[in-house]
Amino acid sequence: MYKAIVKKLKDKKIAILGFGKEGQSTYRFIRKYLGNKLITILDVNNINDNELLKNDKNVEIIWGETYLNNLNDFDLIIKTPGLSLKNLKDEQIIEKITSQLELLLEVNRQNIIGITGTKGKSTTAKLLYETFKSQGKDVYLLGNIGIPVLEYIDKYQKDTILVIEMSSHQLEFVKTSPHIAIVLNLFQDHLDHAGDLKHYHNNKMNIYKYQNDNDIMIYADDNKYLHDCIIKGHFKGQHYDIRFDDSPINTNSVRIRNNKIYYNDELLYEDDKRNLIGDHNLKNIMFVVLVAKLKGLNLQKVKQTITTFKALKYRMECIGTFDDITYYNDTIATIPEATISAIETLKNVDTLIFGGKDRGIDYNTFIAYLKNCDIKNLVCMPTTGYNIGKILKGQCNKNIFFVQNLQEAYDISKNKTAKGKICLLSPAASSYEYFKNFEEKGQCFENLVRGK
Repeated sequence: MYKAIVKKLKDKKIAILGFGKEGQSTYRFIRKYLGNKLITILDVNNINDNELLKNDKNVEIIWGETYLNNLNDFDLIIKTPGLSLKNLKDEQIIEKITSQLELLLEVNRQNIIGITGTKGKSTTAKLLYETFKSQGKDVYLLGNIGIPVLEYIDKYQKDTILVIEMSSHQLEFVKTSPHIAIVLNLFQDHLDHAGDLKHYHNNKMNIYKYQNDNDIMIYADDNKYLHDCIIKGHFKGQHYDIRFDDSPINTNSVRIRNNKIYYNDELLYEDDKRNLIGDHNLKNIMFVVLVAKLKGLNLQKVKQTITTFKALKYRMECIGTFDDITYYNDTIATIPEATISAIETLKNVDTLIFGGKDRGIDYNTFIAYLKNCDIKNLVCMPTTGYNIGKILKGQCNKNIFFVQNLQEAYDISKNKTAKGKICLLSPAASSYEYFKNFEEKGQCFENLVRGK
């Protein structure tokens, strides 16, 4: 499999665009299979001291503010996902852009199950991976969940199943779609990277765009943004629609009836005790059991996997109960809809800590929700928390606090949260303004709660 990728790269003048985790993985791949091939690495940061590049005489590094100035000099530009090119309009350059994901799709799309959506990607991908693994399948979990897709390519066999979490960043420039493509939902997010909502949603739809009529596309038809994209897209894949209701069943439909999941009229899963709490997670389970059905897995064993599966860190994660206050860590909630889902699922929230980087998301619905919900204490962090708190101040009978950092937020929550109630950290915004990522913010909060 890797030989086809090597053949494509062999005679090309290559640039690696961005030298983060995936860029470094791409460098290792080229060095492993193409020896001393000349590579150019483009990055805004000075990477000359990177350990990987020491003593490499066949690498050219271009860094600084002008690192994007000469993209036309290359035959192929292997781009790292997190780097935004939202202002790039040159079609000649766009045609040259590829990625690890694109390179893999070109040679192995039939074995790939791609999962995207604004929220729930990691949980659904991990659960689907565990579902295959528990039934003895040769399967890998890759992509946006933290493992570059070419990292273990020499281990992939002819029938290896590749479950790949695909972000909008990874999908932006792809020109090949996976055989099974799943979109869980679409909301407002990543507008700072994509530029506008239409571009963000179009990036997501690339997961379907290049499918043929032998491929499978699975989507949440009760999500308005996604429903509209499906209608406008005229995609060729075989449609499988999922709705979290008991609406009429069409061919290839999945529905909920009395907490039971049906595919057409066949019972796939009866909801029971599970660690993945909340209706949003039950909906994620609908996607998993449908794929399991389509791939011929044992559904009773699928249910056992779902029952024992534990939520990933920083996703409504219970840190513990201290001084009769229970603390939940939900830093993955970077959009308002996710925070609302957490509040509705936990039900006993007395204090909400929220706020983060302003990425141009519309918060009007979230503001109305906070105004009318039962939460007594709103702890507002920069920047979106400040903006929302200022609007709510004087409009509702709640305690509103403005803090500079998580230490202040924790101190207030410890003193103000009622005994027997929940303090929830769920930002409804990105963590990038003051933290490297949501994991760093989540770990910081956990350390404060545990007194580390």
